Amino acid sequence: MAKLAFLGLGVMGGPMAGHLQKAGNDVTVYNRTATKAEDWVTTYGGAMAKTPREAAAGADFVMACVGNDDDLRSVCLGEDGAFAGMASGTVFVDHTTVSAAVTRELYAAANDRQVSFIDAPISGGQAGAENAALSIMCGGDAGAYDRALPVMEIYSKICRRIGDSGAGQMTKMCNQIAIAGLVQGLSEALHFADKAGLDGRAVVEVISQGAAGSWQMTNRYETMLNDQFEHGFATDWMRKDLGICLSTANETGASLPVTALVDQFYKDVQKMGGGRWDTSSLFKRLQALG
Repeated sequence: MAKLAFLGLGVMGGPMAGHLQKAGNDVTVYNRTATKAEDWVTTYGGAMAKTPREAAAGADFVMACVGNDDDLRSVCLGEDGAFAGMASGTVFVDHTTVSAAVTRELYAAANDRQVSFIDAPISGGQAGAENAALSIMCGGDAGAYDRALPVMEIYSKICRRIGDSGAGQMTKMCNQIAIAGLVQGLSEALHFADKAGLDGRAVVEVISQGAAGSWQMTNRYETMLNDQFEHGFATDWMRKDLGICLSTANETGASLPVTALVDQFYKDVQKMGGGRWDTSSLFKRLQALG
């Protein structure tokens, strides 16, 4: 049994921390909204702390899943930050999707305190977190990754170190770039089927078994056709992630024309009031266009 801290109890972090506690670990949680931490303790047991530093004190590993670059800095740095409470040789594992720049900044800050920092963004959505079936892509020192791997395996179906610090975040960008194009393609296919007078469900039954098949098609076509978008990974979050992708592409010289276009389509969804709709709401945008 390990002593663990988990910072951030949103739709992803809450279930992930729960799996760690259920596995027999001693978990202390922190959340900016304290009532979420109280509810988590009521559900799973464990303990809660008032600050990240307090949560991290004495922990073998500190895991985080927060909102963005600034949120991550706030739980890591400063007098009440987790780094201030971590002992030399312990490992901080960040599951937030953030920029590679802030990852490298915090990797260096952690090293100054003789603490290891692993960037470990996740894919699989809320269902993946709840079912302990996440895909985790990691960057950082190999030794620290090897030590943290048994903990991450508790809530993942695959966990791999891709390279040095920042490599995990770069891989998550690849993931989001691929998803953006897939969802737009699926939305256009279903929209076309509708306009052509075809049964969308029958179309998907056939094409999903061939080269057009994807996770998005299997898991989202039914809700898309039913006009159900109050679930899954929110458009607001996707735009945050795609913004990171496009900014990094400018730095690296990569060309992402489709990603840039789909990002604007998601902006249209936000204007429709769909910031919290699932990313498959690109279909709803097309339907609204007529």
